[in-house]
Amino acid sequence: MHPFEAPAEGYQGACAGIFLAVNGRYEQLRALAGEIWDIEKASGLLSWDEETGMPPGGAHARAEQKATLQRLAHERWISDELAELLEELRQFEAEHDHDSDEASLVRVMRHDHEKARRVPVELHAEIVRAGSLGYQAWLEARAREDFSVLLPHLERNLELRRRYVECFGPQDDPYDPLLDDYEPGMKTSDVDPVFEQLKAALVPMIAAVKEAEPVDDSCLRGYFPLDAQRRFSVWVMEHWGYDPATWRLDGTVHPFATAFATTDIRLTTRFQPDHLGGVIACLHEFGHGIYERQVSPTLERTPLASGVSAAMHESQSRMWENLVGRSLATWRVFYPKLQEELPQFADVPLTTFHRAINKVQPSLVRTEADEVTYNLHVILRYEIERELLSGTLALADLPDAFNAKMRDYLGLDPPDLVRGVLQDAHWSDLGFGYFPTYSLGNVISVQIWERAQNDLGDLEEQFERGEFGALRDWLGEHVHRFGRKFTAAETVQRTAGGPIDPAPYVAYLERKLRDVFGAAVGAS
Repeated sequence: MHPFEAPAEGYQGACAGIFLAVNGRYEQLRALAGEIWDIEKASGLLSWDEETGMPPGGAHARAEQKATLQRLAHERWISDELAELLEELRQFEAEHDHDSDEASLVRVMRHDHEKARRVPVELHAEIVRAGSLGYQAWLEARAREDFSVLLPHLERNLELRRRYVECFGPQDDPYDPLLDDYEPGMKTSDVDPVFEQLKAALVPMIAAVKEAEPVDDSCLRGYFPLDAQRRFSVWVMEHWGYDPATWRLDGTVHPFATAFATTDIRLTTRFQPDHLGGVIACLHEFGHGIYERQVSPTLERTPLASGVSAAMHESQSRMWENLVGRSLATWRVFYPKLQEELPQFADVPLTTFHRAINKVQPSLVRTEADEVTYNLHVILRYEIERELLSGTLALADLPDAFNAKMRDYLGLDPPDLVRGVLQDAHWSDLGFGYFPTYSLGNVISVQIWERAQNDLGDLEEQFERGEFGALRDWLGEHVHRFGRKFTAAETVQRTAGGPIDPAPYVAYLERKLRDVFGAAVGAS
């Protein structure tokens, strides 16, 4: 035997030892991921409580509680232990298929670790603290109709966001690190051409609708008991997949959805007695909820166990709200129940109701906007955020600047702050960078919808029969189960067969305006 030649059994034993050692490192990574996940979800639970039930007096204590938990999570994200594990698992990652849970976890945790380590622990904790206090100030500012209540918090928030951006060094655009928080890998230069195409298409659409026959939406104004709205909303969502054993619905000021496990889905809405906006919000938030519900259980307690990105999440909420929730076929099934719960609709024809909930008319409030004008709400906020970040717009001038853009884009002048600059909570809790994901989600929703329609056949026919499970299950199989394993661009490529493209969305809107309103838009 050659002096350097080991016996076969010795070689096999050594290989087995290496294999066990590497797998042991991976299990260590999973354990650390689970610990981080638990801490972040505990912080998230405090946020959910803050927005659904916490008395105002708890604001300062809650801010400290969340800051402490987020500091603990951030310390683990930037730890030497995690850095060493990720380095030792490079070969392990390369040896596993890109789509595998193992390679995906290492890849995503490396991305998150490398981004987190650029941000000092105390800065991260202060951002969380400021966001919690800012949200409470936003509630007070709305109640008092006084922007000055929120202004010092916005000044602090903007300062913190600029410091955060500086952590990443020189950028093509200072907005990019903020956008990357919600859309990993996406740049402002990717968003701008999409928004330019949308603006170019939307302006003539809105003009064409003005020339079409006016839509009577008077049936949507009146008194609608809150308990009846809630019963109806839950009934609809149960037809789609809502299950009281794993879901719940609560009230809040600004509707949102969150999840603490694939079996713990929290939706919120804001029912009001004079309109049905809270019902529509439920349809929207259901889309977020079903995404989290259908993530593969094998990804639980890891960073993979959530949606790909904010835009991908919005694509699902906007799909269920608009493509499913505003379709005539869907309401053929649901309208009799609405008439039962709200008898004032008993004498309102279904076609009248359907036209009313699809009416295109510029509105003051983003969350109540129609499908066409909604994107202009988003684009004007995106532009304002970039101006604030660059310093070309002073925060003291924000209310006037907001109103000016509302006039320019939508022809409306907000009569008060609640329907003006104070209508959204995003800036109060440092959510700079999120707004563009709403319109990106609109675009993606139609791309995915068309692929689902291609695979499943006529979805409208299925909806008329009360069958929504095929679409839900298809989304689970092609999008939801993968969690965060792929970027939004990769997911759209895998699902729709191409890059993010506004053309299908524009064509969808043109078809709808022609079919529902007889508007002279697009190709005939």
